Amino acid sequence: MHTQRSTPLMLALLAGLSVTGAAQAALIDRGGGLIYDTVLNVTWLQDANYAKTSGYHTTGLMNWTQATAWAANLSYYDSVRNVTYDDWRLPTMIDTGSSGCDFAYTGTDCGYNVQTYDGGTVYSELAYMYYVNLSNKGLHNTSGSSQSDYGLVDDPLNPNDESLFVNLLNYVYWSGLEYAPHVYYAWHFYTLSGYQYWDNKDIFSYAWAVRLGDVAAANNNPVPEPQTLALLGLGLLGLAAARRRG
Repeated sequence: MHTQRSTPLMLALLAGLSVTGAAQAALIDRGGGLIYDTVLNVTWLQDANYAKTSGYHTTGLMNWTQATAWAANLSYYDSVRNVTYDDWRLPTMIDTGSSGCDFAYTGTDCGYNVQTYDGGTVYSELAYMYYVNLSNKGLHNTSGSSQSDYGLVDDPLNPNDESLFVNLLNYVYWSGLEYAPHVYYAWHFYTLSGYQYWDNKDIFSYAWAVRLGDVAAANNNPVPEPQTLALLGLGLLGLAAARRRG
């Protein structure tokens, strides 16, 4: 496996060359099966049922214990950058309010249109993906009325929604958080209806792996060859000299 090393000077030069600025889209396809969320600062597997695709499980439907173990032990090989990434997990959420489900049609930890993100606090990574990144509707609106076009709806005019992912299913996905009032239960998110709730750990649901940070960013740009750095250095020196003469 190839490993790149960068000196501080090289990194500084690269930083000067790179185009910076806030990304307009929250999701960026890094290639190699990795999708980066610029707001939550997490990297998702592009394959939302990689447990099946990789041959780890015949269907990908696992109980909570199996799903958490799969994510925790996952080593994913990025063929674009020839790097293997570890430290994967199931998506997180926060149990707000009183312990357990505080059901509502908006603004809590349980139900529809739940809290997703506020001022740097991530309340639910799966809900943020569903409601914000993918702009999907829940079965019920914030007033509790039923609405149409709920669930995973791929907009053919938007390449940055469901189109970024493969095997993203209208079904239940496990959260990594246990349900505090009952040790035999855990939280999950239902992508068919936008419903965040809890259920017995023994039921079978899908697992979607996520990892903190922009894991592919360090290897996105190749390190310049020595000749390139030398030419760049000469160019910077020439620019500095021109400024002194001006």
